[in-house]
Amino acid sequence: MTARPSPTTTPERTAPSGSSARCRTAGGTPDATRVARLRQWHRTHALAVDAAVAVVAFAAILCGAVAAPHGAHGPHIPRLGLRHLTATTVVLAALASGALVLRRRMPRTVLAATCGLTVVELLAQSGDPRAPVAGSAVIALFTLASRTDRPTTWRVGALTVVVLTAAAMFFGHRPWYAQENLAIFAWTGMAAAAGDAVRSRRAYVDAIRERAERAERTREEEARRRVAEERLRIARELHDVVAHHIALVNVQAGVASHVMDNRPDQAKQALAHVREASRSALEELRATVGLLRQSDDPRAPTEPAPGLGVLDQLIDGFVRAGLPVDLERPAAPQPLPASVDLTAYRVVQEALTNVRKHAGDGARAAVRIVRSETALTVTVRDDGTGGAGQEGAPHGSGGGHGLIGMRERVSALRGTVVTGPRPTGGFQVRVTLPLNGARAGETT
Repeated sequence: MTARPSPTTTPERTAPSGSSARCRTAGGTPDATRVARLRQWHRTHALAVDAAVAVVAFAAILCGAVAAPHGAHGPHIPRLGLRHLTATTVVLAALASGALVLRRRMPRTVLAATCGLTVVELLAQSGDPRAPVAGSAVIALFTLASRTDRPTTWRVGALTVVVLTAAAMFFGHRPWYAQENLAIFAWTGMAAAAGDAVRSRRAYVDAIRERAERAERTREEEARRRVAEERLRIARELHDVVAHHIALVNVQAGVASHVMDNRPDQAKQALAHVREASRSALEELRATVGLLRQSDDPRAPTEPAPGLGVLDQLIDGFVRAGLPVDLERPAAPQPLPASVDLTAYRVVQEALTNVRKHAGDGARAAVRIVRSETALTVTVRDDGTGGAGQEGAPHGSGGGHGLIGMRERVSALRGTVVTGPRPTGGFQVRVTLPLNGARAGETT
């Protein structure tokens, strides 16, 4: 029975190096480790093991040839030396035992050879057909049964049992029900059954090992996939926060620089907006970076993610930065699922940021939010002249990740995104987010 490891053995089981620690981790106990090493040696030295089996079988056959079943000390105590060892028995024993060296490489051929030699021995010694050479056929049949499928085992096993038992009954001078004949029947039948059991056990262990390895690979792949998704989600959050606030800071800093000499009051106001936008960016960055901390970290931020409830503050920041925005939304907004609420907020934020960066001076933007029973539709349009730049060129800096991140967010909720220039000028972003797929109770 496997002993339960004590608490003091835990460091050994998790040690990063050392053969002892690895063996304890794999086997659990020193006995299991020794068994694993013995199996490994057996696999790497199969020919030497087969040669040793052949030598032992040769010695057993010779002992069986010279032993009498009834000795002088009792009817059930065999005694050596009461029979003569003939040259025929030695030659047949040597041939049958030598064939066992190839029992793994050619199991069918070795079984046929040992059965044939057993029949030859029965024919050559018909006066006292004890057939000790049949022991080699038993070993060959066991090997064949342990290395083939079950139907083949039973067909070949039945044929071997019938042939050897019939040969012993027909060529012997004792009755057909003699114990020697029944012994051949029993040993060959047990060899087939034992070999099939070994094969089934080996297949069962291999299946368990394969399932464990497949489960481990699946677990690692799932962990890598979740890590990649989390990294992508955090990257989108960082992009939305940084792009929005830095764009506002850039605009206000440009205004302050332009009017610093002539209108210092307006410059101070622009710098105040820069300071406020910077503070908001730092707060959102702190909240986003807090996602990387442990869940039990007391310093991790606990404030909720932004949503449409603070949309007025977002639009007010753009208005102060010089972008007029018209907002149209339901008078009495109903609670939304948290994921839909955050995605809608980020869509408006990214779309207005693109308008501010690419639509040109004098552009106006309009935000329209419509909720139905099954979906939430967010539309952001502008009347600027730089709509093409919202896709990344020529006004962009080489194709940013704003619209890409927007599409990834919406696709995660199985929504749709439609973007493109408007026929009357400007650019439009239209996003539809389904509400049916959100879990009930996951509302803001």
